[in-house]
Amino acid sequence: MLRTLMFATSFALLLPAGAALAELPKAAPTRKADLADRVAGTYKGAVASDARGSSRDNVTIIVTRTGPNKVEIKSDYPRIPTVTIALEKAMDAILAASGPSVFLLDTVRSPDRLDLTIDDASWSGNRVAAPAKK
Repeated sequence: MLRTLMFATSFALLLPAGAALAELPKAAPTRKADLADRVAGTYKGAVASDARGSSRDNVTIIVTRTGPNKVEIKSDYPRIPTVTIALEKAMDAILAASGPSVFLLDTVRSPDRLDLTIDDASWSGNRVAAPAKK
């Protein structure tokens, strides 16, 4: 009987501590910033040339990180479709790793200027807002 009482007391003392530990929020694992983090944001600029249309001012491009060194490009101009581009770094520039789209951001000379060519439409502009920190 004494053994049962000691076991029950020990268990009762450990239960709140164990429950408190189980409820501690787990810190989100921090990840190292990559190229996609560097270029993400909102850019405003102009379509300078378009093989299927005329040039156009005040075109907004939103660059969103979708994965490691990968971004999604969205535009308010219908001639520039939504695309996903893998990125790589070459010397001082961040470029499209492959594919038909051109993505260029010179990290030294003009770190907030982005140049794109997507679906035969060439756009250039500057960052006006970085993404909100989470």
